[in-house]
Amino acid sequence: MLIKRDMLFTPAGKNRPLHIWLPEDYEQSSARYPVMYFFDGHNLFLNEDATYGKSWGLLEFLQSWEKPLIVVGIECGHEGNERLREYCPYHFRGKFWGDLRGTGADTMRFMAEELNPLIDREYRTLPGRETTAIGGSSMGGLMSLYAIVKHNDVYSKAACVSSAILPGMPSLRKDILASPIDPDTRVYLSWGTKEAVGGRLRKAGDYETLTAKNNLELARMLEEKGARTSVVCQRGGAHNEASWEKLVPGFMDFLWSDR
Repeated sequence: MLIKRDMLFTPAGKNRPLHIWLPEDYEQSSARYPVMYFFDGHNLFLNEDATYGKSWGLLEFLQSWEKPLIVVGIECGHEGNERLREYCPYHFRGKFWGDLRGTGADTMRFMAEELNPLIDREYRTLPGRETTAIGGSSMGGLMSLYAIVKHNDVYSKAACVSSAILPGMPSLRKDILASPIDPDTRVYLSWGTKEAVGGRLRKAGDYETLTAKNNLELARMLEEKGARTSVVCQRGGAHNEASWEKLVPGFMDFLWSDR
């Protein structure tokens, strides 16, 4: 069952649509469910809602997946550079985005302190970090990495897909080194070969580009803190929803499987 509703996004003083999936037996059951939060909620379920007309296909996946859970996607701001600012936890100055003063730290505080409690109050969740995950792609992947490091007391699992980590590497390194990470933490990191930068792909191997090396470095740092990681290079993968849809079964199984 797919629900759409608005919530006041207090950092900006504006409404942000929520796209919420409830297990199909939700209304006939008294069970409680784990929750996974996603960025760019409009791109998750329905092609007609997606920015570029193609979703992650999460609706079809969840309808057939064996593990019932609640999925909450928060929609980004669509005016000007709202998404870029609100999904960036750091301040950057350089060739990538110019002088970008990100407000992603405020976004994550909103999610951890306002959105999560609202969902726990109004839906039958299993509250607690061990049953709470987060995920996203591109800037949403960067935010998911930031969340699993800086809000590790809230989220135990993160899907960081095609994460926009390159300009944030110095800050990510500092945050990982300075933050306590619970050993019960799983982090999925992926990129596609068609989006990898820092190496001429005809000469560099799939794991020798700068994109690959950055993801591998973050995985190593997280593992040294006790986390469990899965690092995936998607051969032929591009920076789009069609490629990310193919990764959904893999990262959902890694994050939620008892194996």
